[in-house]
Amino acid sequence: MLWESCEWRKKFGCNDITENNVRRDYLEEGAFFGHSKDKDGKTLLIFKSKLHNKGTKDAAELHRCVVYWFERLERQDKGNQISIFFDMADTGISNLDMDFTKNLIGLFKNYYPNFLNYIIIFEMPWVLNAAFKIIKSWLPTKAIQKIKFVTKATLKDYVEPDNALIAWGGNDNYSFTFIPEAQATSGLTNGRFENKKVHFDDGSPMTEQGPSGFGDHESEEPLLFIESEVISFRKEKAEYTGTISIKNIASDKCVTYKIKTTSPEKFRVRPSTGILKPAQTTQITVMLQSGYTLHGLPRNDKFLVMCLPVKDANTSAQELNEIWKTSGKNAKQHRLGCAGAGGENEEPSKSALYSNSGSNGDRTIDRLVSRVTQLEDCHSRHHAELLFVKRLQIQVQLISIALIVFMAIAIVYILRSDIRNAADQVCHHRQ
Repeated sequence: MLWESCEWRKKFGCNDITENNVRRDYLEEGAFFGHSKDKDGKTLLIFKSKLHNKGTKDAAELHRCVVYWFERLERQDKGNQISIFFDMADTGISNLDMDFTKNLIGLFKNYYPNFLNYIIIFEMPWVLNAAFKIIKSWLPTKAIQKIKFVTKATLKDYVEPDNALIAWGGNDNYSFTFIPEAQATSGLTNGRFENKKVHFDDGSPMTEQGPSGFGDHESEEPLLFIESEVISFRKEKAEYTGTISIKNIASDKCVTYKIKTTSPEKFRVRPSTGILKPAQTTQITVMLQSGYTLHGLPRNDKFLVMCLPVKDANTSAQELNEIWKTSGKNAKQHRLGCAGAGGENEEPSKSALYSNSGSNGDRTIDRLVSRVTQLEDCHSRHHAELLFVKRLQIQVQLISIALIVFMAIAIVYILRSDIRNAADQVCHHRQ
């Protein structure tokens, strides 16, 4: 087994695998990443199952990305074990990938023995029970004993609340962004990052102290004017929406903008990038995703508006993407918060509640809002499951009706054939 493992490592190139020779876009998507620790001090390799859809990615490249994280965490923790954490909240049949799961099991079984501490499965939907029985048959007995099914109520038995993400019912407000291994290692001091960071979607962290500066970049003339530093959300029909109004105040140049958020799973920004001609104004719509309400807006939900000058207003999307890749670090930044706006049909925003209470009230509201959000999430999941069951029942009924009709037609056809044959025989005898 040791010989086969060495042969495989040589062929696969495990010692040379880095973020530079795997699909970087797969890593930056955040479908799986290392973060936090379990109660035994083992790093969690988190798989967000709802972000994975079978057949949408190259299977071989996806496999290489998993091996990259295995190797990185093994180096980071000096050979210590890891725990696999399957976040299965809001997942369904479309997120199930048996081949990917089988490859993952094969890695642990054949090439990384004794690397696994626990397999923690969080909020597994009942519709996947049958698939799990098949997966269970692929596992050795010792691995089955490592599987722990948890919910928000029982997660604390394996992960401390301070190490559990807010989405799991914990206190960790971490928002994923991919940080290259060398950068992550150099940023650690006594096991912790020196600066707190607010992470924005697409892998660009923003330090709370503000940009460190690039020469005299900050002394240049401003490019954008933003009407408000707070995005106010209002309920329109069944959706919560807010707007960001930005204007190009440069008199002689076009400006490209890009908007990021600390909570990409919570907000939908349209359009998130674009180009403004001199003196042009545009309105950007920010929509709260279904399943969230104004009560669910914590104080650390933020937006970042970045801008760069461009030569031509007709710059293509591909050229624009290249500009942001090469010059994005030099972009001017505007930070925005978000809050609910008062209105007749609106729920009071969490921001308003905070302004009317002291620290004890804040903590009480935090707990209440967290509980309400959990109940809303639970209700949404049950509603989705009921819809799935109803659709299944309708399909079964339609199939049953179709079978009955088919059988009736077949019986009529057989009876008519029998009657015709009998009549032919009678006529033959009479002749």
